[in-house]
Amino acid sequence: MATEFTSISTKPSQLHHVRKSVLNGEVIARLVLVAVLILGAVVMFLPFAFLISSSLKVETQVFQVPVQWIPNPVRWLNYVDAMTQKPFLQYFTNTMVIVLLNQVAVLVTSSLCGYGFARIEFPGRNFWFGVALATMMLPYYVTMVPQFILFSRLGWMDSFLPLTVPIFFGGGAFNVFLFRQFFKTLPEDLSDAARIDGCSEFEIYWRIFIPLSTSVFITVSIFTFMASWNDFIGPLLYINSPDKFTIALGLATYRSMMGVGRTRWDLLMAASVAMTAPIVILFFILQRYFIKGVVMSGIKG
Repeated sequence: MATEFTSISTKPSQLHHVRKSVLNGEVIARLVLVAVLILGAVVMFLPFAFLISSSLKVETQVFQVPVQWIPNPVRWLNYVDAMTQKPFLQYFTNTMVIVLLNQVAVLVTSSLCGYGFARIEFPGRNFWFGVALATMMLPYYVTMVPQFILFSRLGWMDSFLPLTVPIFFGGGAFNVFLFRQFFKTLPEDLSDAARIDGCSEFEIYWRIFIPLSTSVFITVSIFTFMASWNDFIGPLLYINSPDKFTIALGLATYRSMMGVGRTRWDLLMAASVAMTAPIVILFFILQRYFIKGVVMSGIKG
């Protein structure tokens, strides 16, 4: 062993060569990974780039072959026409009413349920949490018909009630799961100290857990906003009056606004960009909290 050690120590150039080879290999692996990620990002961004480009084109240039990525001329008037030929301000107001009600429902009820599953001991806690998670495997389309019959018999058709009231009962199993996982990462000593000071369980939840859970609240809020903003099937089932249409339904009406077989694709693209913009802006503003909330929610089971 001494001879081998001496022979290695007398050849520092070989060690340097080995280290350099390892570093070069790591650099090449990272470059390959970055190239693959960039390629994937470009592929994912192409449809959105086509959407933005088409929203600024003259109608005859939308499906021009080869694709003209830079509009010539740039027609900003498409956005004005798209927002004025249909009452999009009314559609936006209706959508925001649903979004805000669902935000309140989800953040309040799912955080309370998540706190109960994470911090309160009661018989069958793990069993009922498993039952709640099992509901996530049930496709929406399986329960769509029974829910439609129920809400029609309650007289809730052509109203926002079917789109908002059910959310107040738990806020969704996935949101409960996120809150439960995040609350379990917080130290138990915080709850014990609060109980010694005479706090009830609700006071512990309200005064201690909520201020420490900003990231998961923002994460759930983003998910809820996206689900309510993009929902098409729900409003299509339960809303009949045009003055109660949401943005998703308003976009669908562009397919028939010019008669059978006539679609103003330039205006449809402009309206689609206007609909997508709030989600993109919201994500970029809150992405730091969003990523932190998703990561922290999976640390502890």
